[in-house]
Amino acid sequence: MVRVLTNTLGTANRPHMLFYGPLGTGKTITALAIALQLFGPELYKSRVLELIASDERGINVVRTKIKDFAAVAVGSGQRQGGYPCPPFKIIILDEADSLTEDAQAYLVFCSHPEPLASRCAKFRFKPLSKEIMSSRVLHICNEEGLHLDSEALSTLSSFSQGDLRWAITYLQGAARLFGSTISSKDLLSVSGVIPQEVVEALYAACKSGNFDLANKEVNNVIAEGFPVSQMLSQLFDVVVEADDIPDEQKARICKSLAEADKWMVQMSTCSCWMWSATQCELCVACHKNPVLKVRGQPRLGCRGF
Repeated sequence: MVRVLTNTLGTANRPHMLFYGPLGTGKTITALAIALQLFGPELYKSRVLELIASDERGINVVRTKIKDFAAVAVGSGQRQGGYPCPPFKIIILDEADSLTEDAQAYLVFCSHPEPLASRCAKFRFKPLSKEIMSSRVLHICNEEGLHLDSEALSTLSSFSQGDLRWAITYLQGAARLFGSTISSKDLLSVSGVIPQEVVEALYAACKSGNFDLANKEVNNVIAEGFPVSQMLSQLFDVVVEADDIPDEQKARICKSLAEADKWMVQMSTCSCWMWSATQCELCVACHKNPVLKVRGQPRLGCRGF
């Protein structure tokens, strides 16, 4: 991607570019770097307008800032200071999906994404690999005087899921709370990630088909105050990576997790009831023979809990 973008900037006919992909993978910084490479530091402020649409999101922003900035004409494209300086301006609407409906309607192209996309060269930004994440985090640690052992570095790269922005946020929070020496446990405490042994214990209880055991583990999770959404997310990862579960059974489990997530969104005030229903669904989905043992007695199904 770097090579393609570099070659594109060196040509006279530059295409419209559409950057898309997960959060924290470098889309905005790439757009800013391209703008700086085109106009240089002297013309940058007069040719580039960056707006965080999640903060400045109303129609007045479109009518005033954007319209006024775009209304002023620019001179013909002549190189200045070794920079191409093409005869146009750049407006960057970061997080444009957060604009209000009126603002999106005012910007006609936002209402017609397909024609817009068909006229752009598309660049998909993938989640950063663990190697890239680790390299960048180590660079930050060296510059800031922080110390991370190999386990902490692996933990940070793992639960950030390719989002460098989140990794830096977790690192910053841990440094403020625990000082310059940061352990894996410190990172887990500031990230909201549930300890893996807790997730594995609930998974094993559900897999056993014993409702009482699963209920005990759920009560432990509730008592510790772990977020339900995070538990569902980590349970999903455990199920997908499990080698001892057939694909068909994995599909049933993932369906149960999806239904639990839907219940959580629709009935967020009934988390205890939702947990009980979820554990029943998982017990049935995880166990090859869907017979639950409730207080030592076998029982078919789980809809009554």
